[in-house]
Amino acid sequence: MILAYRLVRLIETHSQDLVRTLQQKINESSRCSAYRKVPAEELAEAVGDIYLHLGEWLLGRTETDIQNRYQAIGARRAAQRVPLSQVIWCIALVKENLWEYLRREGSEEQITEIFSEIQILQLLEQFFDRAMYFSALGYEQTAAGNLEGRGASAGR
Repeated sequence: MILAYRLVRLIETHSQDLVRTLQQKINESSRCSAYRKVPAEELAEAVGDIYLHLGEWLLGRTETDIQNRYQAIGARRAAQRVPLSQVIWCIALVKENLWEYLRREGSEEQITEIFSEIQILQLLEQFFDRAMYFSALGYEQTAAGNLEGRGASAGR
């Protein structure tokens, strides 16, 4: 448990570096192209809060707190016309950014041992993150096609 606490503290201490790295990844990702509509400071504040207060989010927040936070984010992104698939992909990038940072910074033997043991968990998470993203993308494409089809037949 002490090691887990130290990892969380490491993340919280370097939250601004993590935010900068994440913003770069989002800007470079074609799967987050609609995030150009989201003000950079808004995104930095939202993600920075998670990284900066990670221990509190993991241990002190309830499911209702998480629900309220992410429903508000989802509603905001919908108002900004960010597709659901891109919202999901951005959340996956937040997590992947964190994993990459811990792998880079975790130089202690114990951390290496822990990561080798849970590497399969990370692979599972990546699989399901991608499954959610591509499912949402397929949903959006089908919904857009259905809307276009209804509009075309309504005009006849």
